[in-house]
Amino acid sequence: MKPADSIQDLQYFGEFGGINPSISDASTYTFLSAKTMFDTFEGNADGCYLYSRHSSPSNLYLGEALAAMEGTETSNVSASGMGAITSVIMQLCSAGDHVVSSRTIYGGTYAFLKNFAPKLNIQTSFVDITSLKAIEAAITKNSKILYCEAVSNPLLEVANIAALSKIAKKHKLQLVVDNTFSPLSISPKKLGANIVIHSLTKFINGASDAIGGVVCGSQESIDNLRNVNDGAAMLLGATMDSLRAASILKNLRTLHIRIKQHSANALYLAQKFESLGLKTVYPGLVSHPSHHVFKAQMNAEFGFGGMLTVDVGSLKNANTLMELMQNENLGYLAVSLGFYKTLFSAPGTSTSSEISEEEQKIMGLSEGLIRFSVGLDNDIERTYKAMFKCMQYVGVV
Repeated sequence: MKPADSIQDLQYFGEFGGINPSISDASTYTFLSAKTMFDTFEGNADGCYLYSRHSSPSNLYLGEALAAMEGTETSNVSASGMGAITSVIMQLCSAGDHVVSSRTIYGGTYAFLKNFAPKLNIQTSFVDITSLKAIEAAITKNSKILYCEAVSNPLLEVANIAALSKIAKKHKLQLVVDNTFSPLSISPKKLGANIVIHSLTKFINGASDAIGGVVCGSQESIDNLRNVNDGAAMLLGATMDSLRAASILKNLRTLHIRIKQHSANALYLAQKFESLGLKTVYPGLVSHPSHHVFKAQMNAEFGFGGMLTVDVGSLKNANTLMELMQNENLGYLAVSLGFYKTLFSAPGTSTSSEISEEEQKIMGLSEGLIRFSVGLDNDIERTYKAMFKCMQYVGVV
């Protein structure tokens, strides 16, 4: 079933017949018998709630919808994207284990794997995720996870998930895919991923008013995360608040409409920017090195996503241009993505600042790179013309 149809077919009733499910405004739940409480602690009482750090009805409603979208058996929502990412890594790895990760990933994920995980004696090899030979060469006898982003932050490299799945299966690794940049456009589980992660903060919520994350996977993997004795999601406590879960679930229902508009607007701007001679990276451009990979694994109706990058030559140019575009009401100089207005930032000094300057140069992250999260503008031609004037003023075109 198509991911958007899976969301559409979910139908919940509130406590008093409301068309939105009731919000579970409780941290703890009562039991009519002591035995039921014991069974719930042991995980043998389906449908019973114990304590909201474990789960809540509101969180399960949202989790069910996200699992349906990604085509997995179930999911676990968390208080942030990093809460989802770190719990998965710490659940799958023990001291002495090894992770093979894409070198271009979100700065927070990079910092966790590079700087924090070694404190737990978990090591990581960062590789070019588009080089299958480099990936295989990095795998050791202690490797447990092959980690990537479907579309990488911020360089927009595209992972060949089906090919990565074959490597993961060959070496008995768990393929973990962060799909934050490409919800609906790419369905990693169908391509062979074991676990799919999202930062719900971004496109899925779409309003830049909430923080959240989700881990989508098999029933067994999610049960392990929630285990009261050794589950990372349970014990580390990155629990989503029920009010936020209810809010995100409402916004999820319009995701299919928003993603189509984000993608259409981003493709328009990318084509225009490239025609000006600007170094533009967008998976929907034929010039993108992995355009064919994205095209082969995409759900075509949702396009190539709402993210693009433009290199304007220097950090000074980037900052001047972004400030000018903000002053002209074309968007916000801000981190994050998926908002109705366009957001732009220089990732080398913001969302990827955890990566050293030397490593940024190696991976091709230049100081003049601007990352655009393209908004839902109704008249994108009007937006482009205003952006073009800003670019002329700064002297980058």
